[in-house]
Amino acid sequence: MHDPRAVRFQSALLLFLLLLLPAVGAVPAAAADGGGSDRPVVSTDRGQVRGRTHGAYRTFEAIPYAAAPTGALRWRLPRPAPRWEGVREAGAPGAHCVQLPALGPGGPTGSEDCLFLNVTAPAGPAGRGGQRPVMVWFHGGGFMNGAGDLYRAGGLAVRGDAVVVTVNYRLGIFGLFGHPELGGAPGFALADQQAALRWVRANAERFGGDPRAVTVFGESAGALSVCAHLTSPASAGLFHRAVVQSGSCSTSLPARSLLPTLGAYTPFVPERRTVADGLRAADGLGCGRPAGAALDCLRALDAHALATPELMQTFSLVPYGNGRLPEEPRRALEQGRFHRVPVVQGTTADEVRLFLGQTLAVNPVRDEAAYRVRLELSFGPTTAREVAARYPVSAYPTPAVALAAVLSDASFICPTLRDGRALARYVPTYGYRFSDADAPNFLGLPEPPDLPFGASHGFELPYLFTLVPLAGPQRELADRMTGYWTAFARTGLPRAPGAPEWPRFGRGSAPVLSLAPGAGGIRTVDAGAEHHCALWDTWWPSPAGAR
Repeated sequence: MHDPRAVRFQSALLLFLLLLLPAVGAVPAAAADGGGSDRPVVSTDRGQVRGRTHGAYRTFEAIPYAAAPTGALRWRLPRPAPRWEGVREAGAPGAHCVQLPALGPGGPTGSEDCLFLNVTAPAGPAGRGGQRPVMVWFHGGGFMNGAGDLYRAGGLAVRGDAVVVTVNYRLGIFGLFGHPELGGAPGFALADQQAALRWVRANAERFGGDPRAVTVFGESAGALSVCAHLTSPASAGLFHRAVVQSGSCSTSLPARSLLPTLGAYTPFVPERRTVADGLRAADGLGCGRPAGAALDCLRALDAHALATPELMQTFSLVPYGNGRLPEEPRRALEQGRFHRVPVVQGTTADEVRLFLGQTLAVNPVRDEAAYRVRLELSFGPTTAREVAARYPVSAYPTPAVALAAVLSDASFICPTLRDGRALARYVPTYGYRFSDADAPNFLGLPEPPDLPFGASHGFELPYLFTLVPLAGPQRELADRMTGYWTAFARTGLPRAPGAPEWPRFGRGSAPVLSLAPGAGGIRTVDAGAEHHCALWDTWWPSPAGAR
């Protein structure tokens, strides 16, 4: 049995850090156009929607893809959105799903009536064959915060001649709750995303998109979602390619790696664990008795009363062992039980610097002795000695940078390569590493003097979405990345005119395309060797101290 206090400790940090990006790095929605602007109208399968034109692209926001999961529909699988008469305004974002602030104090915000999606499409006629590829984005936020409209996709749509759909889905206790009266833990967050994909299949053509060329992509929690869809039977036929950004099926963090009180972090947990947490939560909310009436009691509670930090954090891990996700996704990949679609997978070069940087004030790594203590706490004495030999402090500017390199490789980069090799046995697979050490700190978080963020977790996002201005070589890199991503969405091959060739994983080889600005910045690297993955592949899947 796991200790619920360990879950709280683990979540308090990981959900503060892991995938907090959307709420911090958001760009405000475009201002409403005046009455004389172009207001395009499109007929969907539920009714007409009126969007806005922003020069070269059009947006249609807050389109309901499912009925509001409120009242008796709380903790039920998504139902079809009701039809509407007349023309529905789709010129501004809809409500975000109930969530807590990613940073700082504050109570819950948002609404349970939040199952909306947003469509961004070029304003002109489609070029290649009359239909554009469709790219469906699942946001990050630790399954605890975030929203689709925070990712402005006009540049991606126009430069890549693609239709981009961003999606809201239920979060925290509303999206990942489990209880015996539910028959387990149905995974409502994933079910919402699947409902959005069914909406795309039914409506993409109405916005100029090709329903036979749908790519799911996401970063961090969004990437974990894409991983889940690769292995979920309920996602069969709903997409044709997949991009996994900094959140592979094998992503993890070893115990005590960031704070001494934290257990190991794995984003996918057995359903029985979620159900046990649900029983405890119901009891704590006064809904444990009488038997058989817990859900009625819980559904009568105000949404903001349920959205406590403890409950939102506890129900931020994705349950498997149910009909939606029958087995742990990394095991499914190892056994070849996943949908046969081409996949792009990748990470940033310095994933964990962002996370570690938020803990150094209370848990510093000032010298080599402290560095070795940290390694022993996470990996045990034997493995720690080998890790210290492969990652000597003398090879890095500071001990904190050395520790961040260890954790980035162990937790993100090497697990992603491992999953890539498993995928490549069956489907075309491509790997990348975002390596711009001077990527903008679009989150605005202070960087510790002994740990610059570099190419940290999520720092590739401004190169795909409009989050902060880019110029010069970074703007050129963004154009190349947009070309690769949208070419992959169109054909399954990440090849852009004038851009270096992106090699495919082969038998026994896993070449990775390193993405950095400037001459020669885009090049093929042996990431497995550069990041000591032979060590970490031996260490996994039973990391010392992880149990």
